[in-house]
Amino acid sequence: MKYKFFTISIPILLLVIASFYVTSKFIKPPPKKEITIATGSKSGNYYKTALIYKELLEKENVKVNLLTSAGSIENINLLKENKADIAFLQNGTIKNNQEGIKSLASIYYEPLWVFYRNEGFPINYVIQLISKKISIGREGSGTKDLALKVLKDNGINQDNSQIFNYDASKAREELEKGNINAMFVVSSHKSETIKELLANPKINILSFKRAKAYSRKYPFLEALNLYEGTLDLYKNLPDENIGLLSTTANLVVKDGFSEELIRLVLKKVKEVHNKKDLFAKAEQFPNALNMQLEMHEEAQRYFEYGDTWLEKIFPYWIASNIDRLKLLIIPLLTLLFPLFKGFFPLYTWTMRSKIYRWYEEVKNLDNSIIDSLESKDLRVQLEKVQKLRQEIQKETKVPLSFMGEYYNLQLHLDLIENKIEKKLS
Repeated sequence: MKYKFFTISIPILLLVIASFYVTSKFIKPPPKKEITIATGSKSGNYYKTALIYKELLEKENVKVNLLTSAGSIENINLLKENKADIAFLQNGTIKNNQEGIKSLASIYYEPLWVFYRNEGFPINYVIQLISKKISIGREGSGTKDLALKVLKDNGINQDNSQIFNYDASKAREELEKGNINAMFVVSSHKSETIKELLANPKINILSFKRAKAYSRKYPFLEALNLYEGTLDLYKNLPDENIGLLSTTANLVVKDGFSEELIRLVLKKVKEVHNKKDLFAKAEQFPNALNMQLEMHEEAQRYFEYGDTWLEKIFPYWIASNIDRLKLLIIPLLTLLFPLFKGFFPLYTWTMRSKIYRWYEEVKNLDNSIIDSLESKDLRVQLEKVQKLRQEIQKETKVPLSFMGEYYNLQLHLDLIENKIEKKLS
């Protein structure tokens, strides 16, 4: 009986294992939990934001490497050279159809600030900077790219003005010393450099009176208002309403990067940037608006549908592994359905086999009791029956629902005993 059970159960078990093995060949392996993010200079807001991402992602057991750079243009090159997986990018610095690079999210506003020395007369238009000494940001930075667009629109170039490629820290120093007349910087309002320049009485900020016109020409730009006292009511910073031009900070990714890690990054990005800010409403960021690069498919799905029901129930990596193994569920259910249907008959057969296996011995004992046996031989047979009864009682353990079959077996032994005792009397 045991042999028959194994001949049925072992092939079924092997079939289940083989199905899992074959299906597993079609499942993507789990991603390497490591991300390299191209940021910008250590003094910039990209780097500070990346540090926040790093802290959150490493709580999810993801190793995060931060790669500093000159800014957006250099970050694109780092992605193309496969030195980085994800990068910060100032919207508007590159054109569409960059091969191998896709957008993930727009994460916060990045205003363009134009500071100039207070020389006794206000500057109301960019064109008034002609013939001045102007810093437009480092080579490879998004500041330089945007500043050149604005200057070109106002007829300012290297031929009629002196252009310098200083970073924000160096430009502020040179501006405060009087070595340059103006500086362009694209940065968050949280930047210490911005706050210090606004507080310096020797430095003024240009208010873009034609901000709407710029935003119509460049779809990636928006006109923002910075109201008097917004940054510091006590110090009254700024001391008047300022019209600003703003682009947005974007995250971009190299094509082919893990979709699971992309989802995890976007979850953390949302956690960081979905709050109300100086210029943004609650839940305004992150978003997929005004992107110059094609959106990554997984990012598009995330913005459309949000977290999956698995991600809402389980920690991320558990949900991710369940989702990855969903292909295994199909053959598993296919096999389990008939197995489940056959379980109860198999169980019944297994329990009954514990009882029925004794009937061959019972039959042999019954057949051995013939009329020609002497009393001595009959007593030997009677002892065999009693010994078999004790063995059955010791070895046969079945649930109560099968006790009927068990007592039927005992009755058959009683019949044999009675048969022998009649012959002995």
